[in-house]
Amino acid sequence: MKILITGGAGFLGQRLAKRLLARGTLDGQPVTELLLLDVARPADAHLLADPRVRAETGDIAERAVLERCIDGETRAIFHLAAIVSGQAEAEFDLGMRINLDASRTLLEVCRASGHAPRVVFTSSVAVYGGVLPDIVQDDTALNPQTSYGTQKAIAELLLCDYSRRGFVDGRVLRLPTISVRPGKPNAAASSFASGIIREPLNGERSVCPVDGDTRLWLLSPKSAVDALIAGCEIDRAEFGMRPIINLPGLSVSVNEMVAALREVAGDEVVSRIDWQRDERIAKIVASWPGAWDTSRAQQLGLTGDRSFADVIRAYIEEMRG
Repeated sequence: MKILITGGAGFLGQRLAKRLLARGTLDGQPVTELLLLDVARPADAHLLADPRVRAETGDIAERAVLERCIDGETRAIFHLAAIVSGQAEAEFDLGMRINLDASRTLLEVCRASGHAPRVVFTSSVAVYGGVLPDIVQDDTALNPQTSYGTQKAIAELLLCDYSRRGFVDGRVLRLPTISVRPGKPNAAASSFASGIIREPLNGERSVCPVDGDTRLWLLSPKSAVDALIAGCEIDRAEFGMRPIINLPGLSVSVNEMVAALREVAGDEVVSRIDWQRDERIAKIVASWPGAWDTSRAQQLGLTGDRSFADVIRAYIEEMRG
């Protein structure tokens, strides 16, 4: 099976690639070629050394780039490439080009190929907004309050229609905020959700730009990769008329996140968090749901994390490894 991962050099794309290679199969078929498409090559030399891996660089919004990567042998596509929330808000044209225009171009290339590949599109909590119920349902009306959320919502609708028409076998997986991400802070409004854990554990100071009672919907990197693979392997008929899933996660306040960090690492580590409210970030994050109903995802066999303290412990073990 030939598989394409857009955003394949990103932290989640590389993790997904490694997991697929380690499994050796997807949907019961052997992984014979794994193509990683991004603006840069993956940094992991061990990943690139696998003979099944091919790295391609280019602008995903250019049709010629996608035509180079998608052909009649491409059976599964994980569309992870995106401009993150804060950057999409600050750079409108770039966000529209990558989050929306490139997504439609990818679907058009799939349609032209004529073989309806399976396409997994990663969406976001940011498609919701405005006045929300305490627990958001799968069918709660979309009302994004950011350009990023709007771009993701439009791409969701496009994928559903292309899937309805039989051009692709599509499924939308709405990801919670991923925490704890390794590496450095990025331009996402949710970057602090990892930073207030990662940096203090590394002996560095970190700024929390929102109030402690701000509630987030979180998922660990490992559980996110598990969900991407499981979501791809679900038979299309099981989705019914709605190929969109709100993935399971943890509903925790920032105060609860800090309490979990204190439980795992102690007071000295927690003391490295500085509380400095940033109105721009706080406004964006406040528009996202803090919890959603995941009963449909669970019925389809998808699971999340047990506790945020366990997520922190898993991150620590990974970093030590």
